[in-house]
Amino acid sequence: MCEFDIILGMDWLTEHHATIDCRSYRVIFGDIHAPEFVHHGSLPGKSMQIISALEAQFSDVFPDELPGIPPVREVEFNIELIPGSEPISKAPYRMAPIELKELKDQLQELLERGFIRPSVSPWGAPVLFIKKKDGSMRLCIDYRELNKITIRNRYPL
Repeated sequence: MCEFDIILGMDWLTEHHATIDCRSYRVIFGDIHAPEFVHHGSLPGKSMQIISALEAQFSDVFPDELPGIPPVREVEFNIELIPGSEPISKAPYRMAPIELKELKDQLQELLERGFIRPSVSPWGAPVLFIKKKDGSMRLCIDYRELNKITIRNRYPL
């Protein structure tokens, strides 16, 4: 089987109606209204070497630090909702004082780095912390209520 080094962007995948199935090493071409064309391929045992080589070769594409919120793209991401859905805004979960301090610290860091911005949206989801193996806390957002009114597509969240 041939080997190819390639980086596919969301704009290309959208334009060509392609879906990447990483589990089965397939690229599926076609949309729901056309017959699908499937390409099978695999690189057993080489995935980490390829990722490292790609990072080294295209270091300008894989920065150590992300610059912030992505710029406006030709193809914008959106979440399709069941028609007539009302905005969901759940009350925050109760947190211990140490969790509230951690939340404030993490949000402040994300704001300063440009990963998030203040919002006045009527939509809201509660956050919670999950303790990691190293003892630090991972910030998680509970999107279960949003998922109930989301129209499922090929790219699950």
